[in-house]
Amino acid sequence: MRNPRLYPLLATIAIFIIAYAICYLQFPYILSTRVAGNLLTDNAYLGIVAVGMTIVILSGGIDLSVGSVIAFSGVFIAVMLRDSGLHPLAVFALLLVITTAFGAAMGWLIYRLAMPAFIVTLAGMFLVRGVAYMMSIDSIPIDHPFFTSLQRVYWLMPGKGRLTLIGVVMLLAFVVGHIIAHRTRFGANVFALGGGEQTARLMGSRVGRTTVMIYAFSGLMAGLGGIVFALYTGSGYPLATVGTELTAIATVVIGGTLLTGGAGYVFGTLFGVLTMGLIQTYIVFDGTLSSWWTRIAIGVLLLAFIVLQKGLLRLTTARSAA
Repeated sequence: MRNPRLYPLLATIAIFIIAYAICYLQFPYILSTRVAGNLLTDNAYLGIVAVGMTIVILSGGIDLSVGSVIAFSGVFIAVMLRDSGLHPLAVFALLLVITTAFGAAMGWLIYRLAMPAFIVTLAGMFLVRGVAYMMSIDSIPIDHPFFTSLQRVYWLMPGKGRLTLIGVVMLLAFVVGHIIAHRTRFGANVFALGGGEQTARLMGSRVGRTTVMIYAFSGLMAGLGGIVFALYTGSGYPLATVGTELTAIATVVIGGTLLTGGAGYVFGTLFGVLTMGLIQTYIVFDGTLSSWWTRIAIGVLLLAFIVLQKGLLRLTTARSAA
């Protein structure tokens, strides 16, 4: 393999295949379409958020606000459907406009004030979570006929596995994310920005516009993830998804995207999400392991991929010097 940037992606795919094979040897039923359907459904909101996070990290940035945006989205949907009388589709559209605008505002601050993305999005995390608390401090059940009908939509796969609507939305999000990152001029600008702002300027990239669009896209994906999470849980709760931003970052890194930016694949993030979901599924099948083993396994994988990325950077530097 001549391109060392493919190594993390290939490692992610290999780990997922090996892990699935090990799980199958112990629990053959884990290969059923029912388990596959549950794997997609249970991790749909995380996968969608991870698509936006992939774009952000490819640019060399970070977005710590996504978990709070998901929680805000659920509370916003629940309150609006309870009090406003609007149709759920209108509420969804309004929410996506708000979260996209919020992401764009953070991107503007990052560029215009030359502030670190970590600080700006950390402030955004507290701000959005606070707004969610202002709307409600309690869990609000969502009771609307159309909303309930969306929760019940699924496609029956061979083996009687259910591919739910939110599972399909996640897969479509990855398709759209792949096209945006790897098939558009905007995607090329994202990769250029990940290589350094000066490099991006030399390539003719409009750094300010690109930065705003990157965080606007992340806000859009976080809002969409919030809609999916609300459909998944059937409620809005301001304390929901605490720490999801860190899980999303870990997913992206395990998926083979360099934390320093400039290299990675949206397709790899999908395998990162599935690997995390597979770990949780194995623990459920085993029945004797604590759920904390999921965190331990994720930590080990994350550390392994950081070491791999460090080795990749050294290899790339050595080849450039030669």
